[in-house]
Amino acid sequence: MAIVHSQASGMGGIRTAGDLVARMQLAKSMRLNDAKKFVADKLKVSLLDLTDEVTMREVREDLDIANVFMGYGAGSRGIEAKANISKLLELEINCVEKFKKKTGMLFK
Repeated sequence: MAIVHSQASGMGGIRTAGDLVARMQLAKSMRLNDAKKFVADKLKVSLLDLTDEVTMREVREDLDIANVFMGYGAGSRGIEAKANISKLLELEINCVEKFKKKTGMLFK
């Protein structure tokens, strides 16, 4: 866990794509380079763009998967952002699945 966290932090976390890469490493036991390639393909960006804060800010806003630069009320936050990430990465996230079951809500 410490290694994954340090790698994600090194990529900028939610400022770039570090959180998404770390999620794939943990959830699918992917190696770092494989996780980066997978995320880059899903986001339709290059590997270098994954660490570019300006590019990733625009990508995250377009895909509505949360961004530290978004002001209050702009874009998704919390469970909604996680649901969007879950759908984008084709990944089951426990808290999203529990929320769906509990509330019966459907996400876009």
